[in-house]
Formats: sequence, C-alpha cells, structure tokens
Amino acid sequence: MERTYLMIKPDGVQRGLIGDIVSRFERKGFTLIASKLMVVTREQAEKHYAEHHGRPYYDDLMSFITSAPVFAMVWEGDQVIALSRIMMGKTNTLEAQPGTIRGDYAVHTNRNLIHGSDSPENAVREIGIFFEPHELLGYTKTIQKWI
Repeated sequence: MERTYLMIKPDGVQRGLIGDIVSRFERKGFTLIASKLMVVTREQAEKHYAEHHGRPYYDDLMSFITSAPVFAMVWEGDQVIALSRIMMGKTNTLEAQPGTIRGDYAVHTNRNLIHGSDSPENAVREIGIFFEPHELLGYTKTIQKWI
C-alpha cells in the first residue's frame, strides 16, 4: 500500500473543515494511519518547504504555516498520492474544479486549505518531518477481513 502525507493548513483548521476533509478521504476508501493537531515549528516548516526557499512568497508561506495549528495526517491506500491530489484540486484556486476540496472551499491561492505529497519520495520525506515511526499505525479494517 502506498502512503501519503496530507496537512490541513491553518485556514482549514480555523474554518472548521477538518471533519469534512477527513470524511472525503475516508469515503474514498483510504486508511488513516496517523494524525495530530499541531503547530508547525519553524524548523519543520523550513524542511518541508525547502524547495521554495528564495521565492517571493517564501516568507509569507513560512509565517502562515507556523501561525496556528494544522492537522497533519498520513493516509494509506492504492494510488493514494495521485488520487488525493485529484481530490484536493489545483493549487491555484481559480483553476480548482468544483467538487474538489480547493474548488469547494479555498478562497485564495495562498490560503488553499490543504497540502498533499506529490510523489512517493516526497511522501516519505514529509512523513518523516512530521511523524515519528512509532506514530504510524498500520492495521487491517474489520470489513477487509471478510472480503
């Protein structure tokens, strides 16, 4: 099974969208194997957004992601990375289709509610930034035992 890192950003947490966003991934059939409400440290943010260092929006991004709690998650499932990115919608809110998380809820590209890993390599890297190995709980859903 593939794993991905998803993070509901401060705007999503503050707008009370955690439950709705989580339920979309649950209904898709993915398995939540780790989650926590946390405030991202500056060190974590620098590691997470290292590829954006030096870009004009970097300082705003760093201030925003460390400004308030996020809901960090690790999900597991078949093709979870590609499918979750489709479910999130385009980063640019003007291009995000209705029915996607960003298309339904995001009001500004710089405040687009959710982050998701874009590759298996980045998923491993990002999971390692926000979670310790013992926090990842692999399990079989009861219904899967009977199928």
